[in-house]
Amino acid sequence: MAELRGGIDLGGTKIQAAIVDPSGQVVGEARGATPTTGGPQDVAEAMAAALREAAEQAHVDPSALQGVGVGSPGNADERTGVVSAARNLPGWEGSFPLAETLERALGSEVRIGNDVQVATEAEFRLGAGREFKSLLGVFWGTGVGGGLVLDSRPWLGRGAAGEIGHMVVKHGGARCPCGRKGCLEAYAGRGAMEAEARRRQDEGEQTDLFELMEKHGKPRLTSGIWERALDHGDELAERLVERAIEALGTGIASAVNLIDPEAVILGGGLGIRFGERCMEPLTKEMGKHLFVDDRPPAVRVASLGDLGGAIGASLLLAG
Repeated sequence: MAELRGGIDLGGTKIQAAIVDPSGQVVGEARGATPTTGGPQDVAEAMAAALREAAEQAHVDPSALQGVGVGSPGNADERTGVVSAARNLPGWEGSFPLAETLERALGSEVRIGNDVQVATEAEFRLGAGREFKSLLGVFWGTGVGGGLVLDSRPWLGRGAAGEIGHMVVKHGGARCPCGRKGCLEAYAGRGAMEAEARRRQDEGEQTDLFELMEKHGKPRLTSGIWERALDHGDELAERLVERAIEALGTGIASAVNLIDPEAVILGGGLGIRFGERCMEPLTKEMGKHLFVDDRPPAVRVASLGDLGGAIGASLLLAG
C-alpha cells in the first residue's frame, strides 16, 4: 500500500482527511470538527483520529502509507514541520511541532504545507485550474487565505506569499482577528462575520442565525447555517454576506492588478457553498476595481470541493 498517500486539511471549522491513490483519486475519507477548546495537542489528536478513520475506510494502516501531507493554517514551516501563530485554532498563538507529533501518532512520515497553497496547487494540477498557467487561489472560510501559481509553478515568496486575507481593503477599518485594522478577513472571514453578527444582535438587530446554529447543534455559524439564514430571508445575514462580497471583490481585484493571473479559483467552505450563488455580485464588484477591466481573469469555483485541501496536502508526498 506504499503507493497510497494520506492528506489532512486542517481548517478552523473542520478537519478533512483523505487517502489518495497515485492518480489523485480518493479511496478513503473522514471528516471531523476542529476542537474549539484546548490547544495544539488537542487539534493534533483530532487530526490523527480523522486520518486513522480515513485509512480504515481505505483498508490500509497509516504506517503503511507513503506518508501523510498536512495543509495547515498559520505559518507552516515545510522544512521543520513546525506550525506557528495559527490564530483561527484554539490556543495556537505560539509554535508547535505538528509534523513530529503526527509522525509519532501515525507511524508515518508527515510533511507540512500551507493549507491554502496546497489546495491551490491541487486545483491547478487536478481541478478547476488545469487549463491555466497562472492562477490566484482565494479560499473563503473561517479566514480568507490565498495561494499562487505563476508560470505553472507555486509561488511562495519568502514563505508568506498569498496572504490575501490580510490585504487592507479599508484604511482604518474593522479590526481583524490578526489584530490589525481593515483587512479583507475582517469583513469576509467566517469568524469575523460571526463576531459581527453577534455584536449587531446584541445591539438589537434581529437575526435567526444563532437560533439556527443551536437548532442544528453547531458550535459556530458554519457555511450551512449562513445558507439556511439566507434561504429564510434573514436580513442581517444578507447584509453581512453582501459586505463580505464587497470586500472580497475589492481585495481580489487589487491582487489581480498586481500579478495579472489568468484565473481566480474560489474555494473554502463559504466559497464553495456560495461561489455560484454569489458569482455575479462578486465579479461585478471586482470589475469596479480592475485596472484592465476589459480583460478580467476567469473566475471559477474550486471543483475538488471539500476534499481539495486534503488531496492537495497528499501531493506534498508526490514530489
